[in-house]
Amino acid sequence: MSFRIVGLEADDFAPYFFMSDAELRRSGARMVVADAHPGFPCRVSLDDARRGERVLLINFTSHDVANPYRTAHAIYIREGVSRPEPWIDRLPPVFAGRTMSLRGFDDEGMIVRALLAWPGEVEAGIAALFAEPRVACVHAHNAAYGCFAARIEREGDGL
Repeated sequence: MSFRIVGLEADDFAPYFFMSDAELRRSGARMVVADAHPGFPCRVSLDDARRGERVLLINFTSHDVANPYRTAHAIYIREGVSRPEPWIDRLPPVFAGRTMSLRGFDDEGMIVRALLAWPGEVEAGIAALFAEPRVACVHAHNAAYGCFAARIEREGDGL
């Protein structure tokens, strides 16, 4: 099964980088400086921030559906990055070395099947979920912290 992984749109987060600390706090966000690498996985570039980089920490609704599986959690966005071309049949750098929770959703946003994928097993996990015809997309989350990593779509299905 061919798949593609796409980062979030940078423009959706750009205004936050011009806000004061007080404005960020009122909107529920924070600006932090990466003090480790890896450890601050950007959801736009799908790569980890480097030490010393400024990153936005913000709550993001990754599964905006009107059912019990609606999901929001904290994510990081690196300053000044743009979304790269989609990763097709390969994993972005941000997945490297991480255990991922993979959640397969149907067309109505309901979970069909989910699994944990250890480092080195993510591609097999994606294939296993897409082997189920009812799975319309897969959401990857970092298993340890629970934060959304990326949406994974079937490639070649008119997307």
